[in-house]
Amino acid sequence: MQRSGNSDNRARHWLRALALVAVAIAPQHALQAASELEKVGEARLKVMFWSVYDSRLYAEDGVYRQGKRPLKLEIQYLRDIRAEDLVKRTGKEWEDLGVTHERQDEWMDKLLALWPDVNKNDILTLELDADNHATFYRNEERLGTIEDGDFGRNFIDIWLSPDTSRPDIRLALIGGE
Repeated sequence: MQRSGNSDNRARHWLRALALVAVAIAPQHALQAASELEKVGEARLKVMFWSVYDSRLYAEDGVYRQGKRPLKLEIQYLRDIRAEDLVKRTGKEWEDLGVTHERQDEWMDKLLALWPDVNKNDILTLELDADNHATFYRNEERLGTIEDGDFGRNFIDIWLSPDTSRPDIRLALIGGE
């Protein structure tokens, strides 16, 4: 009987060790893949007299193609903003785009749970994979992933849709004039 218990303990030990390695490697792998992307364009959002953020879009070969993934969007905040305000703004942008989705409230709750308040010079990064799964980082620290392709598409559309509320930002991000 003792021998079986030791085998079970060893198996549990190895499974835990394997799980820890997987967790440790996954974020690094995601950052490594994203580092292979090249900058497409950049833009600064200004509202009246205030600079709100600088944004940069990255794609595989430095060229934006609608619907082509992976993509990375970095936003460096130039002021402190509460997570709740960021999530509310996301909802407002979706409303302006005409986004209505049965899981939209769920997405908003997930964002509120994932995103921290941001401080001046913090960088929030979105990485979209081939399935439009959205992984978020704050200052290169992984916050979490929303594995819902509809969310990923609708979220990146805030900046990249032809119907965005900020066509000047879109044009600069996608490498336009």
